[in-house]
Amino acid sequence: MAVEIERKFLVRENWKPKGAGVRIAQGYLSREPMRTVRVRVKGKKGYLTVKGKNEGIRRAEFEYEVPLADAEAMLALCAPPIIEKRRYIERIEGFRWEIDVFAGENEGLCVAEIELSDENVDFPLPPWAGEEVSGDARYYNSQLARVPYRTWSQSQPRYPQSHGFAFERKAQDVEKR
Repeated sequence: MAVEIERKFLVRENWKPKGAGVRIAQGYLSREPMRTVRVRVKGKKGYLTVKGKNEGIRRAEFEYEVPLADAEAMLALCAPPIIEKRRYIERIEGFRWEIDVFAGENEGLCVAEIELSDENVDFPLPPWAGEEVSGDARYYNSQLARVPYRTWSQSQPRYPQSHGFAFERKAQDVEKR
């Protein structure tokens, strides 16, 4: 069985993208807590992913490449909003970090993820890594599709209150479908 072990961190304003990143649009055919079924268009490729329930930072994950036209057609079947973001990759001391700058309904949010081979792996935190939100369901992409970041009230803690110019400017780089 394929297993995903992932840690997630908010990104501080001092982070600057390296390169153009890749555009991602994704939606959910199922957002049930026990399983999610995600459709993703990443650049010029399509993917269908089935994920199991989170158990800490671990969960089952099965991802399959599908024809781009099929992925685009399946996105149309997903409940709105579609998650829009631009992903940047940084390698730090042998670890691969994925930094997602969200657009659309989640504009203003920037999250970094690191996938690990084991839950107990030690890894260096980059200086731009902020608060860990691995266990905070609000930051799961499937939850952001239900309750987008832009709709969070002032009573719901947000970090930081405003991501500032760097993130707003970069979010505009995400092409509209």
